[in-house]
Amino acid sequence: MNILFQKYKGIHPGKIIERELKKRSIKQRPFALSLNEHPQTFNAITKGKRGISTSLALKIEKEFQLEEGTLAILQTYYDIQKIKEKEKQATPNLAILNKSLFWDTDINRIDWIRQYRAVIQRIFERGSEQEKNEITRFYGAEKIKKALMESIKRSAYTIYNLNK
Repeated sequence: MNILFQKYKGIHPGKIIERELKKRSIKQRPFALSLNEHPQTFNAITKGKRGISTSLALKIEKEFQLEEGTLAILQTYYDIQKIKEKEKQATPNLAILNKSLFWDTDINRIDWIRQYRAVIQRIFERGSEQEKNEITRFYGAEKIKKALMESIKRSAYTIYNLNK
């Protein structure tokens, strides 16, 4: 892989392609058509919403006069980065949490980091002591206290538990 592109490891190759197109003042649609690629597909790739196939990567590398395999390798590094991020995203022990607490959503699709206020509020209003302990272990006592204090719709029970 070209040393110039070493710094782009983990970045979607579509972003690199988009940057190269701008740098060379090439319009995206005509370029896609020149490669016999659908402009919508090419746009999705440049926006990072779709991966780049090896065959398309080779066509683009030929047009941009890049070292063969550069974009395919960048795609592989990007895929590796995404897998690592997914593995790193922790969840509480779902065996302890009663799935009926999250009756209105798929418990496996909850973003435990982003939706922490809603999760904490629901567990502390409706959960058992074991579930509360698991959520406290996962988020930490300070984050629990902060989330319950910030909660807009606190019940008297939640406020009572806050003082424990």
